Amino acid sequence: MSFAKWIGGALGWSFGGPIGAIIGLALGSLIDGATEGGGFLLGDGKPKQRGRYGQYTSRNTTQAQPQTQSGDFEVSLLILASVVIKADGKQQQSELDYVRQQFVSMYGKERANHAFRLFKNISKQDIPTRKVCLQIRTMMDHSSRLQLLHFLFGIAKADGMVTADEVSQIYMIAGYLGISSRDYGSIKAMFYDSSDNAYKILEITKEATTEDIKKAYRTMAKKYHPDKVIHLGEAHQKGAEEKFRQVQNAYEQIQKERGF
Repeated sequence: MSFAKWIGGALGWSFGGPIGAIIGLALGSLIDGATEGGGFLLGDGKPKQRGRYGQYTSRNTTQAQPQTQSGDFEVSLLILASVVIKADGKQQQSELDYVRQQFVSMYGKERANHAFRLFKNISKQDIPTRKVCLQIRTMMDHSSRLQLLHFLFGIAKADGMVTADEVSQIYMIAGYLGISSRDYGSIKAMFYDSSDNAYKILEITKEATTEDIKKAYRTMAKKYHPDKVIHLGEAHQKGAEEKFRQVQNAYEQIQKERGF
């Protein structure tokens, strides 16, 4: 299967806007990939219909968001991953290895190799981060955007530490994606060790009452439930399960500390 044919049938809204331009350059010819069809990127292998959402627009609209397909999510992830990896001015091999390992674990070796080839071509480009994020914000549901942010912190932490440049870059991306500072702080806390991390994950303070803690846990468990990204496929549900487990662990830690 040719590379162009492999990518041709998987993308929906990612064919348009700045993301489409980036993918077009990475492939050499987006048109060829789209017209050959019959292939897939990292999705379920079924050709996707591209209707009125095929072209991105930055104008505010009251229309319902199109459902993000697995291919749309993965292309967005690859582009933003390249931004984070270059945040400190260099690409660490450990970070590149993390990206590859994550894709192998999610999609298997063959599809991961295709994705990594695309990733390397993307990382050679100057990415218009704000424009890319605004397209994602317009087209992608909130739960999927939270999953993107979780993956980006994982990349930054791959070399054992998150640099100030990487934190700044991810914070900026989160803002462009329309992710609140509370949600950003919750996900960030999952990658740090500190005495109040459990509270940050639940988006509360140490002054919270027992009832506040229980309420926060119910809210966060619902927000991070794996079923929220079921439309992205089994691979991404696994990533969501990690966030869900951390919410549970945070709650159990506070329970143990407070004895309730």
